[in-house]
Amino acid sequence: MSEEGFEFSVGPVHPALKEPVRVKCKVEGEKVKDADFELSQVHRGIEWAGTKRNPVQILYLSERICGICNICHTLAFSRAVENIAGIETPKRAEYIRTLTAELERIHSHILWAGVAANELGFDSVMQYTWKTREKILDVIEHMTGNRITKAMITIGGARRDVTKEREEKIREGIEYYRKAYDKLENILLQDKTIKARTKEIGVLTEKEALETCAVGPTARASGVGKDVRKTEEYGAYQDLEIEPITPDMYHGEVNGDVYDRIACRVLEIKQSLDIIEDCLNMMPSGDIKYEENIPKLLSEVQGAEGEGIGRHEAPRGEVIHHVKLVGEETPESWRVRAPTYNNLLSWIPMLKSEQIADIPIIAASIDPCMSCANRAVVKDGTALEKKRLRELSRKKTKELKEELGDV
Repeated sequence: MSEEGFEFSVGPVHPALKEPVRVKCKVEGEKVKDADFELSQVHRGIEWAGTKRNPVQILYLSERICGICNICHTLAFSRAVENIAGIETPKRAEYIRTLTAELERIHSHILWAGVAANELGFDSVMQYTWKTREKILDVIEHMTGNRITKAMITIGGARRDVTKEREEKIREGIEYYRKAYDKLENILLQDKTIKARTKEIGVLTEKEALETCAVGPTARASGVGKDVRKTEEYGAYQDLEIEPITPDMYHGEVNGDVYDRIACRVLEIKQSLDIIEDCLNMMPSGDIKYEENIPKLLSEVQGAEGEGIGRHEAPRGEVIHHVKLVGEETPESWRVRAPTYNNLLSWIPMLKSEQIADIPIIAASIDPCMSCANRAVVKDGTALEKKRLRELSRKKTKELKEELGDV
């Protein structure tokens, strides 16, 4: 122990996800005095690989940037290419894209709720939320043929239409989640142990959210009304009234803590149900693709020159794809900025002055995805084992439950 405190590392095995990142903490007793992090234990070279493929092939590569949120990457990439080539996506395709993106948001938020519950030591809540998540995966599978990688987006449109049979399945899913919503809200936002473990924990003020360039629910939970669906007005969102979800919509105030980040995601599930239903009710007729013939589409795209940016509000926050085409078979440049890359910076103010046992839920509260964010390889460090960190987290939950009489 030095005068400045004891230093240790959480990771490179991540405390909230089975993805590597190193969180460096300086503590005095059980309190975190300072924190930092290091990425780059994973670097798959996807952007480099994309420059060796044509734009249509890149679609399949971009969908594998993230195993949970993948529509966001194919959509952002397609929008970037469409902007360069001057391709206008049919109106019906825009609605199908929006609908599919919101199905993905529901899936992502419910999956995250299970991860967060697991970090708190509430495995029964994790099992319930993941059981509830199965229905949205069934709907996605019926609509796309796959549970996770959906392959729904193509340059200039959508690859599959919403048939009458698929619409019925989607409406069935909407009805299921409308009935399940109250229970999800009650479990995640009313349980007194979850409140005790998340209120006034990992606070990120509005000023800090702006300074660290936070995006998505992480920013909105601190009162920053960032939402690309509102500001960009793309897809079907431009025909709908989309308002950024902030925690004051639920309990009348903004605290910027872990609880508020839970509240934002829970409310966004309900918002996504409304958006999906509106898309079905307002779905225009017409084509779903700019060009059916893939070789012809590819020839037009490969002949285009210029730089384009595609943006989308993914479940974790704003995704940006930058593409540079030079009239050749492959792009000269393809760069991806996933929301985790921004939100990781918010860990530093969140972790300061908190207890070691709260590190897992604070880290998980931004819904991090290391495979989306990593860029390079760096040095190693001394680690606090994941098993020990979980023990501390579960111990705190047990003590609070006994104190609250919720055993």
